[in-house]
Amino acid sequence: MRSVSVIGVGQTKFDEHWELSLRDLIAEASIKAIQDANVGSKDLEAIFGGCMAAGRFIGQEHIGALMADQLGVNPLPAIRCEAACASGGVALRMAYLSIASGAYDVVAVGGVEKMTDVSTEDAAIALAGAGDQEWELFNGATFPSIYALMARRHMHDFGTTEEQMALCAVKNHANGAFNEYAQFRTPFTLEQVMNSGYVAEPLKLLDCSPISDGAASLILCTSEKAKQFTDKQVEIVASTQASDTLSLHDRKTMTGMYGTEVAAKKAYEQAKISPKDVNVLECHDCFTIAQIMALEDLGFCRKGEGGKFVESGGIDKDGEIPTNMSGGLKAVGHPVGASGVREAIDVVRQLRGDAPKETQVADAEIGMSHNVGGSGATVVLHVFKRRF
Repeated sequence: MRSVSVIGVGQTKFDEHWELSLRDLIAEASIKAIQDANVGSKDLEAIFGGCMAAGRFIGQEHIGALMADQLGVNPLPAIRCEAACASGGVALRMAYLSIASGAYDVVAVGGVEKMTDVSTEDAAIALAGAGDQEWELFNGATFPSIYALMARRHMHDFGTTEEQMALCAVKNHANGAFNEYAQFRTPFTLEQVMNSGYVAEPLKLLDCSPISDGAASLILCTSEKAKQFTDKQVEIVASTQASDTLSLHDRKTMTGMYGTEVAAKKAYEQAKISPKDVNVLECHDCFTIAQIMALEDLGFCRKGEGGKFVESGGIDKDGEIPTNMSGGLKAVGHPVGASGVREAIDVVRQLRGDAPKETQVADAEIGMSHNVGGSGATVVLHVFKRRF
């Protein structure tokens, strides 16, 4: 297997983009990444794009072909990857494998979603399709209610509190205030989160990530060839993926994600590191309880101690594992097909020293991105290492 590096990153602001189409978002993020990588369209050999539900949101399918068409790179192969909210992470993994295997030398990775052109109710139905349609959606279960079940069980088994979950939102929004690409740049107090009203008890409005529009893009290259394009090379030293049952009721546990545990074990082995070696983490905080479980499942704290870990400052900039310095899905936004790519971008920015000074982790050398599809049926992990 050949070594693979990230040589360019680009994204749109995540927001409600009434004035921009899906095509516009794809073009903006991709052009920024190409320019950042100092490559030309003739250098690209393939495109891998993540998109969950463009057919439901805007009536457009065949997104791979649309990406190639919009970028003017026909007849390059362009492949759409769909794995619910992990679509972007899967696209990144497929692109990584295509280079590692020797099939290509330089490829583009994209993630995009345009979610605000439909009503909140229609968006909720589209998103619920990432779960088990027959056993969950048909019986009225939405994703807030599914994660609320996880949260309630975590509270029952380990004493996790609503305040500890709310602190995840407080800390992420504090970080997001410095991120020019974030949908929400307003910090919140613990009291404001606690008083934001229940969506699905015990999860409140500010425990939940928003509905967003946006796109993100990466340019990958063989590490050997990357030296031709950049002096800030960031190598992907691990790429892993795991699956679990689609429905929550069939899982071995409701207080964690087995897919994360499996993917993490493989990622640490592949990268030849342990959790203590990771300097910065972008984890999938679609709901605040998801961030607490991720910290446990990734091995940064013991099972059941995620809430206390957050409360004690473990995820802060100067904590044991600085987490979601970008603001995470909570503050940056969650255009579902783009989030996995955006998480990787923010890890790369940290390792290159390009993050806002207020959230830049000093001397960050190794970073991890964690992308989840649905309620945990798909998990994708990537470990990155600075090579300059």
